[in-house]
Amino acid sequence: MLDHIFLSVSDIDRSIRFYTAALTPLGITGRLDYDGKDGPPGHPDLKGFGANGRVFFWLREGVVEGRAVHVGFVAHSQDQVDAAYAAAINCGAVDNGAPGARLHYDPNYYAANVLDPDGYSLEFVYKNWQHAQ
Repeated sequence: MLDHIFLSVSDIDRSIRFYTAALTPLGITGRLDYDGKDGPPGHPDLKGFGANGRVFFWLREGVVEGRAVHVGFVAHSQDQVDAAYAAAINCGAVDNGAPGARLHYDPNYYAANVLDPDGYSLEFVYKNWQHAQ
């Protein structure tokens, strides 16, 4: 399991607005602003997003490498996938795969794919077998 990821973005304010809108339907919200001066020399300022008491997705202003990164975000239902996709598109994402089954992976794999404003590949994904009680 991953603990966290830093994503460098070209315009931090634009990316905060984008990710706030796109991740809120998944229950992932802005949680923490980290002032880089509180860290070791050269540490960047960070905007942290998370859920369930954890902060795991961090934005920092910096060099963008576009499609060098693919991030998959857990959705807890197909409706959450649809809502996150719609919110992302409404905030400037580029469609990279409309919501639907991804039968090439599994019959119960439902996802939507977008490119964020910096060209990073994002996936909102619901795998019903990962939510079995």
